[in-house]
Amino acid sequence: MRRNPPIAGEAEAIQAAQNGDATAFETLYSLHKRRVYSLCLRMLGNVAEAEDLTQEAFLQLYRKIGTFRGDSAFSTWLHRLSVNVVLMHLRKKGLPQVSLEETLEPSQEDGPRKDLGARDLMLSGSIDRVTLERAVENLPPGYRLVFVLHDVEGYEHNEIATMLDCSIGNSKSQLHKARMKLRELLRTGERKEAAV
Repeated sequence: MRRNPPIAGEAEAIQAAQNGDATAFETLYSLHKRRVYSLCLRMLGNVAEAEDLTQEAFLQLYRKIGTFRGDSAFSTWLHRLSVNVVLMHLRKKGLPQVSLEETLEPSQEDGPRKDLGARDLMLSGSIDRVTLERAVENLPPGYRLVFVLHDVEGYEHNEIATMLDCSIGNSKSQLHKARMKLRELLRTGERKEAAV
């Protein structure tokens, strides 16, 4: 069973887009824009940057669609192209330097305390998902990037090392630190919720 089964009409749209058909390219954009945006948002944690890089990914697709040979699923190929766009953006931008002490003991409180009502069991799954997404967003950028690539997108450490131009050991170390920080953030969130 293929991991990414083809979408009905996608093969024809790819062929037509490779021949310069703008309508076919619009079809591909409609089929894949949410997935590309979601990927960019998870990797960056910033809505405005995710929107910009989604557009950049589709500009790259427009320029490079002629190079798609069909060796893999189109969605897999587009996913890789999108990851590369984000990684190039991060390399140009440079990750902010954060001291180790600051990542372990933040100097500021997370802001004003939020008073929440009683726990709604019908919404608890949604709240848990939102809590997890917020915790991932609060990871330091380097940790978040490796966490998303490995645990969310499913890349192996050797692939991440190649993408980020680092060692496999560095990728594993960053993932371990990201998971430890994520546990801490989730534990802190549970304590705040219990105090309410």
